[in-house]
Parts: sequence; structure tokens; C-alpha cells
Amino acid sequence: MPTVPDERLDAEWVRAWYEEVDAALKELMESFLARHGFPPGRNEVRLATGSSHKATEALVELTPIPSDLTTMYWVIAEASLPDVDNGYFIHSPSTVAAHFREYGFIQIDGEEPALVFAGDGGGHLFAVAGTGRVWKSATASWFDQFDLDAAGLKEFLERLARRIAGQS
Repeated sequence: MPTVPDERLDAEWVRAWYEEVDAALKELMESFLARHGFPPGRNEVRLATGSSHKATEALVELTPIPSDLTTMYWVIAEASLPDVDNGYFIHSPSTVAAHFREYGFIQIDGEEPALVFAGDGGGHLFAVAGTGRVWKSATASWFDQFDLDAAGLKEFLERLARRIAGQS
């Protein structure tokens, strides 16, 4: 079972993660058609821009967000990976803000409130709590049970990178 993160996410680490994932995605896309018999969707991790930085600042003003999430959004704006396993999608800061306005925080017993920042192709949601821990919905619902998924965003991102590399 994942534990509480012992170190905070570092922007340089996120940048190195992006470069590793970008290279693995290029390799995956080159072999995708031959392996699966159909062309891949658009799989990409987008780097942050001035516009996404403003959206991150607006999200921080809207609600307190875990510092690791701010760090991640300062480097990457979002990810759309429909062909990695069942799909993974890291939402943009503006999408996270819109979802927060509509649904609020995710309440998990014994945990600080959590903010949904990602989803998978099956509709399951990923939320990061103030402690830094990442939780995954047991069903495709904002209001059902969430189970501990990763000790922190770093573990979540590392596992995602391994899934991408494992499919190449």
C-alpha cells in the first residue's frame, strides 16, 4: 500500500519526467498501428504555457490546492493519453477549476479534502489530497468510494511513465 510522500515534487523532476514520457510516446506511436491494427488517437503531454500558468494561478486563488499539483501544472498543462492502457487524462488547471466549481472537493474519511485532477478511460477519477496522496474512485463517480492509489504525484507519474514504456 502506498505511504505518505516523503518529498515534494520538484519542477526539474517533472521536466525530466516529461522528456522521458515524450520519447516513450513517440516510440509507442510509431509501432501502434502495426501492433493493434488501427491508428492511435492523439497521445500527448502538453507543456505549460503562459495561458496555463494563468489558469493555475486562478485555480490557486479559487481553492487551496496541494503544492505538488501546482508544481506539476507549472511544468505540464495537461495530458491526453487515450491509447495508454484504457486511457489516462491529466486535466488542465482550467478543467480542474471548472470541476471544483461544479463538484467541490472529494471527501475521503480520515484524509484532507482532495481535488480531482485526472481520470482514466473507464471514467474513474484521480484526486490529490492536501497530504499529497493520490486517490482513485472505485467507480466512475464523483461521490462514491475513493481508494488510495499512490503515495503522491511523483509515484502516480512514475507509474504512468512505466505503463507508457511498457506498451512501446
